[in-house]
Amino acid sequence: MKRKLFVPAMSVLLTTAMACGSGTTTETAADSSATATDNTTVNATVDTAAANMLTAEEEGAGWKLLFDGKSLDGWRTFRNKPADSWTVDSATGTIHCLGSKTDKSDKRADLITNDQFENFELSVDWKLAPQGNSGILYMVNEDQDASYKTGPEYQLIDDNNFPEKLEDWQKTGANYAMGGPLVAAAKPIGEWNNTRIIVNGNHVEHWLNGQKTAEYELGAPEWKKLKETGKWKDAPAYAAKKKGHICFQDHGSEIWFKNVKVKAL
Repeated sequence: MKRKLFVPAMSVLLTTAMACGSGTTTETAADSSATATDNTTVNATVDTAAANMLTAEEEGAGWKLLFDGKSLDGWRTFRNKPADSWTVDSATGTIHCLGSKTDKSDKRADLITNDQFENFELSVDWKLAPQGNSGILYMVNEDQDASYKTGPEYQLIDDNNFPEKLEDWQKTGANYAMGGPLVAAAKPIGEWNNTRIIVNGNHVEHWLNGQKTAEYELGAPEWKKLKETGKWKDAPAYAAKKKGHICFQDHGSEIWFKNVKVKAL
């Protein structure tokens, strides 16, 4: 879990250069989608031609694109903070978070949806730079000064090469700071992954590349115990509101996102 976009009047920097974070990678065109109707492993396929587009079946099922592949329409920085770390590469159809070796001199902020969601399924393809650290948060509101103080986080990190020792609850696919992933399902760094997050009432699931990595019930006794004894014991607003923004975290690392889509449940 860790934490930047300067989009005056929601204008967007379009760039083909990719450099940032704790490493650099070369953008490759690939995209994945996964659909599940039960708790078993599901397929995650790659289809470049379908990047940032919905199939007829997806449209019929109620899916909506949150990213058009060309602009940050529908997105803004958390609390409208000034930032210059988010760009769109229209050639590859990706949202690109520019990394920083120092994470001090440049303006940085998390990127959130304009809309808020309650009871939904989210699907996102992402690719992380070496030694990178980021996350996808949900149920985020802006009552607090940081997104992670309100929104649970689906952790994204370089599990094998991050320069610091990681606890299980810090690994990819985990419900950050609340429990480790059920299975290690991330692809090698530099390859595209597909994440799915399901929030339906109090029930939450995390999926990674067709495998379930977390499942929990908001407000259940076990969840309360973890919250009251762990990192969020002094964060009363954490997961307090069921409806909120979807958030891409800027933790100073380079990361790419595409095929961002949501379906109301």
